[in-house]
Amino acid sequence: MPAAAQAEDLTFVLTNASSYNITNFYTSPANVGEWEEDVLGEDVMPSGSQVNVTIADGSDQCVYDMKFVFEDGSEFVREEIDLCSLGEYTLSDN
Repeated sequence: MPAAAQAEDLTFVLTNASSYNITNFYTSPANVGEWEEDVLGEDVMPSGSQVNVTIADGSDQCVYDMKFVFEDGSEFVREEIDLCSLGEYTLSDN
């Protein structure tokens, strides 16, 4: 019998190249209608910083939606990002 495929944690580098501090960062598999918990927790991701993000949801999902909340309360949502093939994501003002 072939061995069952094992889901691995998804790890990618998130860079905040925007001019705003990120106060909350949510991810969710693109095929799910709700956001997972805040990846940053109590932390703030300052403009110009970089962090390694690990999504340990036990799935083999690669395509995620991402929601960024900034210190002024504004939000930015990016849908259907293939984080497995990219290995990184840069948020910028452009």
